Amino acid sequence: MFDFFVRAYRRRFGADKAFYVAVDDMFGFVPNNIELYKLALIHKSASVALEDGSHINNERLEFLGDAVIESITSDYLFIEFPDRDEGFMTQVRSKIVSRQSLNNIAARIGLDKHVISNAVGNTTHKHIYGDAFEAMMGAIYLDKGYDFANRLLINDIYGRYLSLDDVLQSETDFKSRLIEWCQKNHYSIEFRTSNEASRSGFHSVVYVDGIAVGHGRGDSKKAAEQNAAFSVSQARTAAISDESSAEMLDRIDKLAN
Repeated sequence: MFDFFVRAYRRRFGADKAFYVAVDDMFGFVPNNIELYKLALIHKSASVALEDGSHINNERLEFLGDAVIESITSDYLFIEFPDRDEGFMTQVRSKIVSRQSLNNIAARIGLDKHVISNAVGNTTHKHIYGDAFEAMMGAIYLDKGYDFANRLLINDIYGRYLSLDDVLQSETDFKSRLIEWCQKNHYSIEFRTSNEASRSGFHSVVYVDGIAVGHGRGDSKKAAEQNAAFSVSQARTAAISDESSAEMLDRIDKLAN
């Protein structure tokens, strides 16, 4: 009963009532610390300058939220697929937590209407809402705790906006996707695959413009190269410039979905 009155009061009164309403409408609860959620909505392009010269935005909360989402999604898949191996769950998790997937969830819950941004350019805009969703999950974790965030993400958000059947049926030919992306963007690509003497199977390393960006193992040459291409969606390389890193995010989205 007390929660009912608190919810009604915060939605109707006070300087921050618009933020309380926004969070309640999107996630179905009223926050304790509204300042966390206000911060989660500020993209770095709209950073707020403080008197000491520092700037605040949602990047730190995004970093935290990324880890929270990955952890909860791992829990979810571990329970949903008790008989599947690590490689399978890693690939499915990659698709679920990809920028394209999180952008879609953000749009469906209406988060895109509340993000504060001055960003320009298609590449940047493609990731703003997924980034903000991660930041919001970071805020929820700090405000309500891991168990609350776990129940919210799995039961409410994934339950309403995620179809595991669609995820499982999505494209898994990562090698073809990576080759197509390299051709489109005029990058050279090479798979160096060898039969491992120390263990049964094959090992493959994929090079983009001469830079090793992924590796994988498999029982066959084909499987090793697919796993190598897939691994590109799991990590970035320090040898790629800041500008290319933004493009790398596009590639990761394409590979993981």
